[in-house]
Amino acid sequence: MAEWFAPKRYGLGAGPPIAWQGWLVLSVFIAAITIAGFTLLPEHWWLWAWVIVIATMALTLVAARTTRGGWRWRWGGDE
Repeated sequence: MAEWFAPKRYGLGAGPPIAWQGWLVLSVFIAAITIAGFTLLPEHWWLWAWVIVIATMALTLVAARTTRGGWRWRWGGDE
């Protein structure tokens, strides 16, 4: 699997993108939430909330699968 995100130094999860694919995924995430916010608020705020939930779940899944070294707890010194 390709490495698109750097691991966090402390804790569990992904850090910043390290490849253009990671930046693309992050940009699509931000654009989806922004566009949905402008088009769905205030009449359909509940639909906008679902867009946020689904987009966040998709970003989390992609980041977890493409983080260098995978997701595991890190204490700062290990790489």
